[in-house]
Amino acid sequence: MFSRTVLSSCKRAPQAHEVAQVDAALSKKTARPKVHTGIILNRSPIITRTPTAFEKAYYAYQTRIHRALHNPFPYDFYFKQGSPLESRFNIEERRRERKAEAEKLAEATMRDEEEAMPRVHEADINSDFKNLNRRGQRNLYLLLQKQENGTAVWKFPQGIVDRGELLHHAATRGLEVECGNNMDTWIVSRNPIGVFHPPSPASTGGAEEDVVFFYKAHIMAGQVRPNRTHTQDFAWLTKGEIKTRVDEDYWLGIKDILSDF
Repeated sequence: MFSRTVLSSCKRAPQAHEVAQVDAALSKKTARPKVHTGIILNRSPIITRTPTAFEKAYYAYQTRIHRALHNPFPYDFYFKQGSPLESRFNIEERRRERKAEAEKLAEATMRDEEEAMPRVHEADINSDFKNLNRRGQRNLYLLLQKQENGTAVWKFPQGIVDRGELLHHAATRGLEVECGNNMDTWIVSRNPIGVFHPPSPASTGGAEEDVVFFYKAHIMAGQVRPNRTHTQDFAWLTKGEIKTRVDEDYWLGIKDILSDF
């Protein structure tokens, strides 16, 4: 029989590269992700959308139905041809038609007398993306331009969550830090509406992981005054305009959170 000392001497000692792989795996397993909060600050539409041709036809059809249903139904419907009842019915029918025509003419006259406000703002003509009055029929969202790894990128306002800090508190603080306190805003809920996992930089080997929890907010008054130490520029953009400015990974993570109109 082999002695214990012989058996122990036969055991292979772990190599240096194996130890390094184990240590790397353990450190990756225990690494905590960096948690961020992002604010999707929304300016809701300020004027109603212009109806399409189909919507206009539908509304006109509903108006005709409404007028027809509210006409008084003739009680003496069955009568002989040429009888006094028939003459009375015809007179009343013509009176109703004249009344409907007069109402339509009055509405047209009122529309001619009233000067409608233009539905295209000066900011749309001048392509002023910082003006909150642009694209009044659409939802607008605030995007900030920052420098990341020497490249200018467009993102929603975003801040890191401190240890022990609640997410919605971090969202409120991060919005004020990046956009200033010159706005009256309302964060809709304490619960996030979306989560985004940015791709890890190649230099970190995938060891560092970031998580962004998005919160929905509305601007009620005021304007952005960005912190120039963090932000280079800002813009109020529609969903379609956002797609042309952000990178593909970011767009795929946020596109389902935004409104199409």
